[in-house]
Amino acid sequence: MHSAWRFCPRCGASLQTTPIDGTDRLACTPACGFVHYDNPTPVVAAIVQLDDDVVLAQNHGWPDGVFGLVTGFLEHKEDPTAGVLREVQEELCVEGRIESLVGVYPFADRNQVLIVYHVVVSDTPTCGPELAALKRVPIAKLRPWSRGTGPAVADWLERVRRG
Repeated sequence: MHSAWRFCPRCGASLQTTPIDGTDRLACTPACGFVHYDNPTPVVAAIVQLDDDVVLAQNHGWPDGVFGLVTGFLEHKEDPTAGVLREVQEELCVEGRIESLVGVYPFADRNQVLIVYHVVVSDTPTCGPELAALKRVPIAKLRPWSRGTGPAVADWLERVRRG
């Protein structure tokens, strides 16, 4: 179980690990019946293309040399396509256009579901307040990483290479 929850958000009683529908879940039984399902959080991500490059971002607090895709949490009632374009605008200070959905990927380490898009921009990005640095990498030199958004990058590169 990923959750650090210990107390019920409804009544304040201690949560207990309880088998529900064949899965161990944190539940407030018998006090109020609340069940914490620990569902994954939806995250949107953008493979941002500018000309023949991909723009990678480094968030504040990340180690030197560590860059990744533009990502962000999907807001309440927000369409994923609107969310990914909002994140591109907030983080790169440019308008983007969705080229395609790359795919949907589990990221169990963070209990997230990644919804990844290929987004094309035509203006030069700059760092929004969440970012420490940007890096342009030629598509021909881009190499996927093993975790998080890396499998989406691998799938997208395969599509690019196939034409």
